[in-house]
Amino acid sequence: MEQQQCEASAPEEGDDPVAWSEPQWLPVDSLLPADSPRQAGEDVEHMKMLAAVEAELPAIIVHRPTMRVIDGMHRLGAARLRGEDMVQVRFFDGTEQEAFVLAVRSNVSHGLPLSHEDRTRAAERVIGSHPGWSDRAIAAIVGLGSRTVGVIRRRLQRERNAVEVTIRTGRDGRSRPLNNAEGRLRASELIRTRPDASLREIAQEAGVSPSTVRDVRLRIERGEDPVPKARRRRKGGPTAEAERPVGQDLVAMLRGLQTDPALRFSESGRGLLRWVLSHAISAEDWVDVADKVPPHCTYIIADLAHACAAEWRQLAGDLEARGAEQA
Repeated sequence: MEQQQCEASAPEEGDDPVAWSEPQWLPVDSLLPADSPRQAGEDVEHMKMLAAVEAELPAIIVHRPTMRVIDGMHRLGAARLRGEDMVQVRFFDGTEQEAFVLAVRSNVSHGLPLSHEDRTRAAERVIGSHPGWSDRAIAAIVGLGSRTVGVIRRRLQRERNAVEVTIRTGRDGRSRPLNNAEGRLRASELIRTRPDASLREIAQEAGVSPSTVRDVRLRIERGEDPVPKARRRRKGGPTAEAERPVGQDLVAMLRGLQTDPALRFSESGRGLLRWVLSHAISAEDWVDVADKVPPHCTYIIADLAHACAAEWRQLAGDLEARGAEQA
C-alpha cells in the first residue's frame, strides 16, 4: 500500500496514543490479517504459548474501517488454536496510516519483540507518512535510537530526492526548527532575567527541552556561549535532542511489559518486571532531581549518572546482539 502524506500530530509523550471503543465479542473469521510491521509474519511457537495461558488475554485491537488486526495477531492465532469461534476486540477508528503507527508502537512496547530489520522498515514507512515528526518522536514509536532514525531519514531523502522538512513536531506535541540555536538564546535570556525559574518553566517558554535549558544554564555559569560553536556551524542540521539516542516512551514501554502474558504468568517474568521497574527513571524524575542537587555535588552525581548510563548501554548492546542472532 502506498503511503501518503499525513498531517496528524506526533503522539505526545506519556499519553495513550488513541481512544478505544469498549470491548465487544466478534467472530474470529470476521477479522482480516494485520498490516503488520513483521516481515516474517507471526511466530507459531508464541501463539502456542499464549494458547496455553489460562487467564483471559487482552482484547485484540482492530481497525474498524478495514477490519484488519492492528495489535493481537498472536492472540488471534491462539484463539484459533483453542478452537474458539469468538474473540474480544476493541475498535480503532483512525486512518490506515495512524493504524500502522499504532501497530508498530503496540508491537514494540509489549508482546513478541520486533526484529531490528522490522523496526527499520517500520521507521521508513513512518518517515514517509509523517515527514514532519521529529527523529525522537519516530524513535519512540519504532523502538530505535533517534540517531538511527536520523540516518534512515537522510538515506531516504537521498534515495527519493526529497526536500527536508525544516520544522518538526516532537514527542511533546510542540513544533520546533531543526536548529534550536534560537531557542537556546531565548532560554539564556530567561535564565538571566529569572534565575530562580525551574528548568521546566524555562523550557516551556523557550520552546526547548529541560535538558537543553540545563545545558544552557551550565554554559552560562562557566562563562561560555549558550549556543555551542558546532551547533552554529551546523545551521539547518539536527539538534542535539534529535541526535541523542532515546528509546520509545518509557511509560508505554513499562505498561506494555506489565501486560505481557509471557512475563506476568511466570515467576522469572515477574522477577524481571520488578527489577526493571525499580531501575527505570523517566525524564520527569531526573529533571526534579537535577533541580535539587547541591552545587558541590553536581560533578559527583554527573559521574554517577554517566556510570549508570554506561552499564545500561552495555545491557542494551548485549540484548540487541542477542535479538539479532535470534532474528
